[in-house]
Amino acid sequence: MKYTFSIFQWSLLAALGLGIGVSSCQKSDDGPDAEPTPVVSTLDQLQRRILTPTCAVSGCHSSESDGTFNQHRLVLAAGLAYKNLVGVAPTNTTAKANGLLRVKPFAALESLLYHKLNAAASHHSGANYGNPMPLGKELLTVGQIEFVRRWIEAGAPETGNVADSTLLDDQTPSTLPDSFEALQPPAASQGLQMRLEPFSINGNFERELFIRKSVGNSQDMYINRFEVKMRPNSHHFVIYNFRNNQNLPAVNQIRDLRNPDNSYNIQTALSMQNHVYFIGVQAPYIDYVFPEGTALMLPANATVDMNSHYVNKTASPITGEVYINLYTTDKSKVKTVVKTMDFNNTDLDIPANKRVTLTKTFTMSKPVKVLVLTSHTHKLGEKFVIRIKGGARDGEIIYTSTDWEHPEIKTFTTPIQLAKGDALVSEITYNNTTNKNVNFGLSSEDEMGIIFGYYIEE
Repeated sequence: MKYTFSIFQWSLLAALGLGIGVSSCQKSDDGPDAEPTPVVSTLDQLQRRILTPTCAVSGCHSSESDGTFNQHRLVLAAGLAYKNLVGVAPTNTTAKANGLLRVKPFAALESLLYHKLNAAASHHSGANYGNPMPLGKELLTVGQIEFVRRWIEAGAPETGNVADSTLLDDQTPSTLPDSFEALQPPAASQGLQMRLEPFSINGNFERELFIRKSVGNSQDMYINRFEVKMRPNSHHFVIYNFRNNQNLPAVNQIRDLRNPDNSYNIQTALSMQNHVYFIGVQAPYIDYVFPEGTALMLPANATVDMNSHYVNKTASPITGEVYINLYTTDKSKVKTVVKTMDFNNTDLDIPANKRVTLTKTFTMSKPVKVLVLTSHTHKLGEKFVIRIKGGARDGEIIYTSTDWEHPEIKTFTTPIQLAKGDALVSEITYNNTTNKNVNFGLSSEDEMGIIFGYYIEE
């Protein structure tokens, strides 16, 4: 028997066939065979929404090839961040001494990551854990910081969803531009205040400037404490004395290290060769007290060079500003004057187109306590290491910096004790990319290798 079908019947069968076909390959949203919607873990959200766009960027925490890696030794790229954070001791000296980990599960207040993301110093009692992050960018919002805190308090798990993801969409700023409060000056009988007045840093620019100022002391001044407070996004602030008091820069005249096109201002660079370290900080606030019975000394009618470096990675201008309180003590109370370390290797011979490591040993003629270390080279300086020679800590590395323009300033909570005959060894790697040999000298085309810092003789 032969069957014929109308257009309507063919259409009906086709529709039924399509319906059957679709139902065979789709699963009801609420049926027993429905596939669950994948759950994105809190760690994955933290990586995608915070770490990757703000931290794991070139020059910061993207890889071991970042210029500052040897200082922070922290890579936060996807796939590496978790093992580099959770349960790992920090390189920050103060945080390590205070028993913090980079991330301590179930304890945000004992996790350096939380403190670095939270600009308000009050939550860690003003401890010096360095600049808040991300440096030069907009700080995280209140919700983003709370998201990180909840992840840590939940045990910082590698999998699972333990924090409300809507916090990541919060736009409440964690700090306001106008929330900066001036540092209150000391009483006239206790010291004096200096200030670097507000200045502007253009968008997507790093501004570093110098200005020579009079301290305002009519007689010799003994400083047993200093306090520094800066607006956000400061990389560092340093006060320098001068090696030679001839041909000094004009007073109260700003000298920028970089021109508006980002090229170097040669005259400013040359003036840097006359510097001797006096005070330096790399945190937005510090209150440093010298050991009992010791003090720095500034001669009467002193002038100093104030150096401020700000980083702006946003599109809009930001403002820099610095307050410095110098607290004084009577000379009769000073048993030991803190000495400024100025250990200089002038025997430099760096061949053309070569990378070399040069060392210099500085032997102590008396027992000393080292309080602070920093370093100075010119542009060929690739890595600056300071080791101990002699004693129980023989060979120990106590300082490393890989940024010749902005070397680390390392303050030792427990001073480094060196006996008579012990030494500090500077171990500096220079990468001479020029076609001529380079030696020691004061010009920007020459090189230097200096250990700066504080120490006291016992």
